[in-house]
Amino acid sequence: MSIFQLTDEPVFPDPALAEENGLLAVGGDLSIPRLLAAYSSGIFPWYSQGEPPLWWFTDPRLVIFPDEFKVSRRLTRTLKNSNFTITFNKNFTEVISSCADIRIQNGEGTWISDEMKEAYIDLHLAGYAHSVECWLNNELAGGLYGVALGQIFFGESMFTRISNGSKAALVALVNYLKLRDFAVIDCQMTTKHLLAFGGREIKGEEFRQLLQLHIPNTPKQK
Repeated sequence: MSIFQLTDEPVFPDPALAEENGLLAVGGDLSIPRLLAAYSSGIFPWYSQGEPPLWWFTDPRLVIFPDEFKVSRRLTRTLKNSNFTITFNKNFTEVISSCADIRIQNGEGTWISDEMKEAYIDLHLAGYAHSVECWLNNELAGGLYGVALGQIFFGESMFTRISNGSKAALVALVNYLKLRDFAVIDCQMTTKHLLAFGGREIKGEEFRQLLQLHIPNTPKQK
C-alpha cells in the first residue's frame, strides 16, 4: 500500500487506508485548518525534526472513557496529602516546551520540534489546544496538553518534574472532562501507564464512530 501525498488542500484520505503501523499520509503543513481536519478524523502528526510531516491513524486505538478512569487508593492518598495546585491553560507554552525538554533530558528524543510547538501554540491561541499545569511552591511540577473538539479530548503529551506531577494533572483533567460530559479521551498509543488508569483499546472503526457522534461537522474523507 502506498502512502498518500497531501496537497495544499487541508483534507485527508480515508483513515481506513492507513498502513498496519498506522501511517496514512505524508506532507502538507501544520496549519490550524489542517490540524482541525486531522483531529476531527482521528489523525495526528508524528515525525522527527527534519522530516516532512507524517500523519497517522492507529488501529486499535487506546482511549479512556471518563467513567472508566481508575485511580489507585495509594495515588488518591498521595494526591490528597500533596500540596499540588492545579491550573488550566495558565502556561501552555511552558507545558509543551517541558514535554519536549524532559524527553530530551531522559535521552528519549522527541517529536515536539520547534515547528510543532509553534503550531500547537497557535492552536491554543485559537481556543482548541489546552494545557493542565500542576504546581508545587509556584514551580511547575508536571502537566499535559491536548486538543479538544466537541466532546472529545485528544491527549498529546505529559511530563513530570516532581513525582506524581503528571498524574495529578491527568486526574484533574479527567474530573474536569466528566463535569462537562466529554465522551472519550484519545490516547493515540497504548502504554502500560495509561492502561493502569483504565485505558482500553477499541477498533479504529469504533473510534471513528465516536468522532462522528461527538464532534459537530466532522469532515468527510475523500
